[in-house]
Amino acid sequence: MRAVICRAWGAVDDLTVEDVAPPAPGRGQVVIDVQATGVNYADSIMVAGRYQTRPTLPFSPGLEAAGIVTQCGDGVTRYQPGDHVMAILPYGGFAERALADEVETFAIPSTMPFDEAGAFPIAYISSHVAIRWQGRLESGETLLVLGAAGGVGLTAVEIGKAMGARVIAAASTDEKLAVARERGADALVNYASEKLTDRVMELTDGKGASVCFDPVGGELFDAALSSLGWGGRILLIGFVAGVPNIPANRLLVKHRSALGSSLRYFRWHAPDKLRRTVDELLQWYAAGKLKPCVTHRLPLERTVEAIRLLTDRKAHGKVVVMPELPAR
Repeated sequence: MRAVICRAWGAVDDLTVEDVAPPAPGRGQVVIDVQATGVNYADSIMVAGRYQTRPTLPFSPGLEAAGIVTQCGDGVTRYQPGDHVMAILPYGGFAERALADEVETFAIPSTMPFDEAGAFPIAYISSHVAIRWQGRLESGETLLVLGAAGGVGLTAVEIGKAMGARVIAAASTDEKLAVARERGADALVNYASEKLTDRVMELTDGKGASVCFDPVGGELFDAALSSLGWGGRILLIGFVAGVPNIPANRLLVKHRSALGSSLRYFRWHAPDKLRRTVDELLQWYAAGKLKPCVTHRLPLERTVEAIRLLTDRKAHGKVVVMPELPAR
């Protein structure tokens, strides 16, 4: 089979497409004939050797995939060959076939196309886990979403609306904010031309946001923290702009909380909540409340380009790699 291979830690430009032996399922595992793999910022970090875990070289990156089950290992009871599924992967998604654990594989609705399914697991599940279980967002509260036009940010906008919150979308351009508006955002903040804290306070009549979803970090964190009201919770999802320092005194004074949320570890420690998360997300999808925003679909041979679209911030929504697309 064809697969994107990383043979040494470094830049994604060094990735190659090679013919390799297909995977064989172990106990509790399934092999998926990959139809679509979502691209994530973490793919570039893993290739650089700076991710939380480092696979044994050589390996194929790719943290999620959707496709058709072709083989089932011993002990697998939920799936059989021919089932349409999506899965969270430790790695290996940028390939024609991928190996997934049954417990992190989920049946997809018949109405969900593979490109949307391939873009679904990491972004939607990460956002739901953060907002539902860590942020404890309640109906009627205000959710501030930073990086609101990104692959993860857009899902947070949709999930906030599905949970009954008022959503303030924040991004760096009016074009990106227009995308967030299409996904249901109630109010918009351009933090390149407006002061984030001042605008959020204006939009909330001085009360501040209840929860802030922050996949950005960096210098924006300070303003986001100041945008929270009494009892506000800021959710740390990622640090594409750098890792901020958290001033503990500013948490204490206004009864605020700073909460980290990592799907990679959550799924190991709370598998029951993980499945409840997926069940609720798929119910919302069936009801038309969620619509994955897939903006680019590229063949396996253009995986480096696909990752670069994300890391160079040239794409909003999700980028997916689809092995069956013709190379060009």
